[in-house]
Amino acid sequence: MQAIAIAASGIASAIARFDASAQATARDPLANLAEETVERIQAETALKANVSVMKTAEEMTGTLLDILA
Repeated sequence: MQAIAIAASGIASAIARFDASAQATARDPLANLAEETVERIQAETALKANVSVMKTAEEMTGTLLDILA
């Protein structure tokens, strides 16, 4: 299903953004902590949204299969 693949890609992207921000903070103690914190919050929100999309797509698929059965 296309929605699940798109959500999985979004999850991977959010994880990569979060990781990159955490590494930037760890590498450079003078990094702008406010900007990096905002980046991590945005990545977390994107992750949660994509997980929600994936759950909804799976529920819809299950409902469709129930209707067809």
